Amino acid sequence: MTPLEHAKRGSQVALRHPEGYAIIQALIENRVIGDFRAPDICRFGFTPLYLRFVDVFDAVERIAGVMETESFRDQRYAVRNAVT
Repeated sequence: MTPLEHAKRGSQVALRHPEGYAIIQALIENRVIGDFRAPDICRFGFTPLYLRFVDVFDAVERIAGVMETESFRDQRYAVRNAVT
């Protein structure tokens, strides 16, 4: 969902997935803070002021782990909170 053109994407990456809310909740538990936007968008912001390369690398590894294991399918992540 993130535009390929650098000038249009800003400092975030946005991904679509039907289980976006649960994915964000599972990632938050794994210390990756993302933002959910209905109906199915997972957003991740990047700023060089306080993120290091290793922080991004670690986040990508954790995202891959949540997706590969499908841990986001645990029922506790489906419960909608007032704030993501």
